[in-house]
Amino acid sequence: MTIFKETLDGEYLTVSEAKEILEAVEAERAADEDRELRYELARAVEHVNQFALLDAAESRELVDELRELEKVDTPTAIKIADLLPADRTELRSVFANERYAMSGEELDEILNVVAKYA
Repeated sequence: MTIFKETLDGEYLTVSEAKEILEAVEAERAADEDRELRYELARAVEHVNQFALLDAAESRELVDELRELEKVDTPTAIKIADLLPADRTELRSVFANERYAMSGEELDEILNVVAKYA
């Protein structure tokens, strides 16, 4: 059951950027003694702490650099920045649902960009 009728705005965030936002929310809640950290928020904080590999600025730089490549759109760049694939097999899994196939050279080009940040 959804209580919202429509989505007004949307923005893609990396896990690292979500971690930064959730840390601010967590600090705000900790400052107010009357407010508890809800279960969902606590689980989200735990998740981003476990899976955020880069800091927010680095992850955004990586996404911007990946977006400059021809076949990488924003959602795909976000996935790559979150996963930081180490080889072609891992990277191919990101592109598994796309209608086009990536050549080895294109995959290597993406991996070279990722290697700068990993």
